[in-house]
Amino acid sequence: MQYDDTQPAPGTQPASPTAANGDGPGEMVSLAHLVHSADRLGGMVVRSAQVRKVLKSVSQLSPYKATVLISGESGTGKELVARALHTLGPVPNGPFVTLNCSNLVESLAESQLFGHVRGAFTDARDESQGYFRSANGGTLFLDEIGELPLKLQPKLLRSVETHEVQPVGSSHCYKVNLRLVAATNRDLRAMVKAGTFRDDLYFRMTAAAIFIPPLRERREAIPAFIGYFIEQYNRLFGKVVSEISRAAIDVLCAYEWPGNVRELSNAIESAVILSENNRIVITDLPEQVVDGTGAELLNRPAESPANGHDPAPVAHHTPQIDFGSEPLGFLLDDVIKKTLVRSLEETEGNRRRAADLLGVSRSTLYRMLTRYGIAENPHRLSVQPTL
Repeated sequence: MQYDDTQPAPGTQPASPTAANGDGPGEMVSLAHLVHSADRLGGMVVRSAQVRKVLKSVSQLSPYKATVLISGESGTGKELVARALHTLGPVPNGPFVTLNCSNLVESLAESQLFGHVRGAFTDARDESQGYFRSANGGTLFLDEIGELPLKLQPKLLRSVETHEVQPVGSSHCYKVNLRLVAATNRDLRAMVKAGTFRDDLYFRMTAAAIFIPPLRERREAIPAFIGYFIEQYNRLFGKVVSEISRAAIDVLCAYEWPGNVRELSNAIESAVILSENNRIVITDLPEQVVDGTGAELLNRPAESPANGHDPAPVAHHTPQIDFGSEPLGFLLDDVIKKTLVRSLEETEGNRRRAADLLGVSRSTLYRMLTRYGIAENPHRLSVQPTL
């Protein structure tokens, strides 16, 4: 289904007289229309030709246990692609083990990856399997592979090529049967030239590679992502947002999204929480998104597509928005705190019922209570400032 900005979409209402000045909701687009505008695979929204190309690569590579390198900017969904490779692969029921290489402690990195025997070093009181052996029979996902310490890279290459690991302090090697998937948002070729990434490991990792384009290069997918995330956060927060103004969609489609899909997700989370009357309008969007579109984008007339695809919707007016004196982040925090307090008040402090009322898990509720410093005693509910 194409998102056509030249005529009202199904489930929309005519623009109100105040819409041109940004004071009213204007033409509304139904959540159902957005949700049905794209196919989905796992957490991926399939709307653009680039993503269909990615999925084709996934389907071609998934039957084999070849090492795969996924590259793309931060927030583009590299882990989702890694999980798709695992799910569609020969051992979907095996473990999927994730390690962010930026979290490796250089002095302990070899042990973290390959394990160690008891007494191998100070404080090695027990044996450790390491990430490789923990992922045996499944998939090991090494995120941010560009952060892997240089001295550890030849040992990783050896394990990839021989399918075995040698724990620190042991003379014995263990066979491992797994698929290795790595991801990076860095230019590994430039790192090879700079001497910070080994060329032999680079060539081994790039034998099978998948590139995920940034969101700004697949804007036609943004409306479908909007619908997907509204659904997700409706469930998470117990909201029933069912509409979003076309003007708000225009702003979201015009923004550059330096944080890609992750940033879009955060923006919709904020908008769902702040929304009133079960609809999202421009004033519900994060300030940096509205300001970041630029007047030249908001005023630019729609162009006829040269490639046969619908262009990303662009607004034909500059909304006049008054955010008041408080930054939007503080307003959002205040809304969340009040919602948490009200849920506990209505359930007389019963956190299980409060979690059900909010439509979140108890563990999520506990984290939110801790984050916002909300007392657990229902007789002295209060919101305490946190740093």
